[in-house]
Amino acid sequence: MTATAAVPPVTLRTAHIPGDGLYEGPRVLRRLPDGWEERPYELFDVVPQARTIGAEIRGVDLSRPLTPALREELDRALAEWKVLFFRSQHLTSDQQRAFARNWGDLETNPLLARGAGEDVVRFDKSRGAVPTFENVWHTDVTFRERPALGAVLQLREVPPFGGDTMWADMAAAYDNLPQEVKDRVDGARAVHDFIPGFARFYGPERLAPFQDVFPPVEHPVVCTHPVTGRRMLFVNASFTTHITGMDRDESDRLLRFLFQQAHVPEYQVRFRWQPGDIAFWDNRATQHYAVYDYGSDRRVAERVAITGDRPY
Repeated sequence: MTATAAVPPVTLRTAHIPGDGLYEGPRVLRRLPDGWEERPYELFDVVPQARTIGAEIRGVDLSRPLTPALREELDRALAEWKVLFFRSQHLTSDQQRAFARNWGDLETNPLLARGAGEDVVRFDKSRGAVPTFENVWHTDVTFRERPALGAVLQLREVPPFGGDTMWADMAAAYDNLPQEVKDRVDGARAVHDFIPGFARFYGPERLAPFQDVFPPVEHPVVCTHPVTGRRMLFVNASFTTHITGMDRDESDRLLRFLFQQAHVPEYQVRFRWQPGDIAFWDNRATQHYAVYDYGSDRRVAERVAITGDRPY
């Protein structure tokens, strides 16, 4: 028998890889909280669009008043999927308002262009249009003491290509934070201010009159969803300025890390619009990103938002 030479152990050198808030490898992708009872839907079909977030709802005519049973099932679908898509609804502004009011009073936003009524925001994008919140991940109006519960967006006119919208699941983002980061942010609070977000496209003379209307507010960095009980990241690059009580440099580093979590593709759904489509999203549990990749082509959307409660 010929002796086999011993193979020396292989030692790999270690190397520091600069981090940007993301990482390689598998992620935990839970759509529902532990212990949640999942039941079938009786009044419509649900077609998932991504692993944890986003579903198309088929078999519902939103121009008609909702029955209590239909409203309950849609509410459950919103909690379970976080953003719901309805194809080819072609609602009037009044019908869009009426649908949204099933979830509460509608809020107004004096900083954005109005459509047919003070509670309808109109986004009319074409050559020369003032840019607003395109190409940035954000949660709407977190500079309010009571940020919006959700929003209903309808596309009136779409470009020949591009103009998609993406949403990110901020419960999945929280689930996958390293434990040491969770330990730092659980119980922390952060300041939200409208000025950094709107200063991207409005000058000081436009913003100054609203400083007393919308003073900076504090919200928890990690919130609890009032329906599902899920823990969710509640900071965003448009409106969150710093973490309360933390050194500014440390706060900036930590917030940059937290902002990056919305960029993870596994937490996202991307929707390609057609005229008359509706998206209804849970503003408490998501961030969204309007992709401005359609150049001088026109894109027209109208949105109504539902008044929410104080985050906790």
